[in-house]
Amino acid sequence: MLIEIDFSSDEAIYQQLCNQIILGIATSRLSDGEVLPSVRQMADEIGINMHTVNKAYTILRQEGFVKVDRRRGAFVSVSDRNRERAIRLVEKDMRVILAEARCRGLSKQDMLALVDRIYDEYDGVIRTDDK
Repeated sequence: MLIEIDFSSDEAIYQQLCNQIILGIATSRLSDGEVLPSVRQMADEIGINMHTVNKAYTILRQEGFVKVDRRRGAFVSVSDRNRERAIRLVEKDMRVILAEARCRGLSKQDMLALVDRIYDEYDGVIRTDDK
């Protein structure tokens, strides 16, 4: 599993790790049931503190992207797809993203096109009409 952490970023390392794992799931590089490296292994691979990895795994568990089992460790688990819960969780973040987009002068059409393009990337569709 390839995780890329930008140590010069203002974004917290644990959040970068969470985002990388979520992106891995969305792009099918990580599949449901796949075992993630142990906290110690992941920390050693990336060169970060074990507590940082543990925090990321805890957040991912709380958000429903991974499950933790004492015997198996952490593994991808996205089979619980409660639509209403997912909408509530995504809406919270999306409100801030859309507010920022609006402040930057992006239109609703700009944002819808961006969402379409990103979804298509996750589905492996290459669009030629985007610039």
